[in-house]
Amino acid sequence: MSMAARLAALAPGADPKVIDLALKARDCAINSGDATGQGEKLAIIDYSMPSTQKRLWVFDLRNPRVLYNEFVAHGAGSGENFARAFSNLDGTHQTSLGLFRTAETYEGHNGYSLRMDGLDKGFNDNARARAIVMHGAWYVDPSMVQKVGRLGRSQGCPAVRAQVAHEIIDTLKGGQFVFSYYPDNRWLHESRILACASMHPQAIVASR
Repeated sequence: MSMAARLAALAPGADPKVIDLALKARDCAINSGDATGQGEKLAIIDYSMPSTQKRLWVFDLRNPRVLYNEFVAHGAGSGENFARAFSNLDGTHQTSLGLFRTAETYEGHNGYSLRMDGLDKGFNDNARARAIVMHGAWYVDPSMVQKVGRLGRSQGCPAVRAQVAHEIIDTLKGGQFVFSYYPDNRWLHESRILACASMHPQAIVASR
């Protein structure tokens, strides 16, 4: 059984095609030298799902298992309950798509946070300059759904519940991978990382 199939069996709520795409993008980054080391943890965020669903999965690839399945916010500029618009530009408050390599942690305005470097040129490589980081946020809470019909939104960061932020960040820090997905035609067809993976991403668009 392939790694993608094993992970899909462990995470029935995740789209198997998105898992497969994330793994191939990760392999591409490692094999092309864009990322050093193996990165044994992989977070996958499926932004085709609404914010009211747990659309973040953190996988352990060495001993295949799901470490976390959590809520995650998208940028205020990306949409309401559903994210629809994505950007690599500062000031848009939109989420970025593609593969990220995690880096160092720091204490900032949003508390304990994790810096990420975008590996998808033209789509997320401004992440560090834009301060697109993983952090905890009070507005990432199911109780928000009862009030406004969606989670709160970030300024483009993949914010998670404050109660689990520290442990998720510690799991992902220092050279792991985060893959942010949405069936965006331009990204699917122009991403260098996806092209390197020798995929046919249009098949994923058609499956949606």
